[in-house]
Amino acid sequence: MDKKIRLQKYMAQCGIASRRHSEELILAGRVKVNGETVTQMGFQVSEQDRVEVDGKLIKKEEKLIYIMLNKPSGYVSTVSDPEGRKTVLDLIDGVNERIYPVGRLDYDTTGLLILTNDGNFAFENTHPGHEVKKTYIAEVSGIPSDKAVEALRKGIMLDGKKTAPARVEIVDVKSESSVLKIVIHEGRNRQVRRMCETVGHPVLKLKRTAIGKLTLGDLKPGEWRYLSFKEVNLIRGKQNG
Repeated sequence: MDKKIRLQKYMAQCGIASRRHSEELILAGRVKVNGETVTQMGFQVSEQDRVEVDGKLIKKEEKLIYIMLNKPSGYVSTVSDPEGRKTVLDLIDGVNERIYPVGRLDYDTTGLLILTNDGNFAFENTHPGHEVKKTYIAEVSGIPSDKAVEALRKGIMLDGKKTAPARVEIVDVKSESSVLKIVIHEGRNRQVRRMCETVGHPVLKLKRTAIGKLTLGDLKPGEWRYLSFKEVNLIRGKQNG
């Protein structure tokens, strides 16, 4: 008898989207199993079931791929954009697999972004419980006081909830701005920008330089390359340090 798994997990394994986004597709009534529309979260399927998304039959990806992109400013971190803006997928050529970004970087934020067709990997790296560390270099307006830096380290109230403790240090001071290195493991919407703005030092430039122990290296803006499984493991299970 074939092992059954939750529909959203099966969709993620097929490379359709992350588990979380797959749930949204199910709730929107865009998924059919054996010809019937399914909208319940607990529904389970096996590989013998016929699963369709938007009328297209899906199956498990044979080849899992992981891509590192140095995202430039001016691109959205989604597969498509209703406003017609350029997406990070516009930077990826010659990849036949159906890939999508793991998490997001804001339109104006640059740096390390991973794209994959491995839904379980995407789930591991975006779920707060896994505490994958992300390193940012932020140029902010003005020079933060010791009190402001300490507040960022201890946590800032955003939307009524305090951010988790962060590593924060000033790495450079200019005439009218400063450069901060900030390490967080949460992924709230525009979190670094909002944290800095709350302490009175709005972000002028923001770049993500590392996820776990994986760093951008010498990858130039707009360039991408495949990751080895050894590099994937720098994020998966070996991210603490």
